[in-house]
Amino acid sequence: MKFTLNIQSSEQLANICGGLDKNIENIATNLGVNISNKGSDFNIKGENSALAVSVLQDLLIVSETKAIDFGDIDLCIKSLNSPNGEVKSVTIKTSRKHIHIRSTNQQNYVNAIIDNDAVFAVGPAGTGKTYLAVARAVEALESSDVKRIVLVRPAVEAGEKLGFLPGDLSEKVDPYLRPIYDALYEFIGFEKVNKLIEQRVIEVAPLAFMRGRTLNESYIILDEAQNTTIPQMKMFLTRMGFGSKMVITGDVTQIDLPNPKQSGLTDAIKILKDIEQIAFCNFDAQDVVRHQLVKNIVRAYDNA
Repeated sequence: MKFTLNIQSSEQLANICGGLDKNIENIATNLGVNISNKGSDFNIKGENSALAVSVLQDLLIVSETKAIDFGDIDLCIKSLNSPNGEVKSVTIKTSRKHIHIRSTNQQNYVNAIIDNDAVFAVGPAGTGKTYLAVARAVEALESSDVKRIVLVRPAVEAGEKLGFLPGDLSEKVDPYLRPIYDALYEFIGFEKVNKLIEQRVIEVAPLAFMRGRTLNESYIILDEAQNTTIPQMKMFLTRMGFGSKMVITGDVTQIDLPNPKQSGLTDAIKILKDIEQIAFCNFDAQDVVRHQLVKNIVRAYDNA
């Protein structure tokens, strides 16, 4: 199958093809086709040639606003293979980056955040639970829907080893908040994030610091919620004030508590399932947007 992609510049072509044509190779490997091109003229051979054309056309649209990476390719392929035939592409817009969402579960998740006051996102690593929650938080802050962002994590992963780390409690739990910092830097930029943290417009804190507070007009994210205890989860959920939203993310297969049955996340899922304005979104291996190997690893553990 031969076709011409409506590319506007050599930079856009390089973006779509990737360095040393790595993106083209990735598409070919995933779809089992052979792809060659001279500039914007492509020649595709294989049973999934039409699908490969659709992926390249989708990537053309994505390339107008961001650099193409393997995650974009994976999402394009999954959206075209979805059982619904077509998944509407949703975009989260921040000052530094536009995030295009195509997976059905991820789109349902973003829509649930928009439509509900509290959302639980449960699923394996790499499915975008925290990343998309932080993206929506930044978008809400920049559009003045909220006045601040509060990002929370339990420090239970470190266990007794916390005492052997240098610094005060805040510095000791900082490594466990690093994924949240990384997402913020990507969406806002290093200098602006640090400035907003100094102004307390963005607050990144361990769960223990939440007790006794009421958070109004805030976007509050609890990450790694599977490692909260039942009392901690109740304490956290009751911090919500007027004009606030909460997103709670976690993976019930990676509970690090001494007694996994005491996880506040699994308990909350059972207790709160029928309450209005609380939504529950589930992810699986199909939603993993990291390296292909991560998806295979998640599936292998699920099967075991």
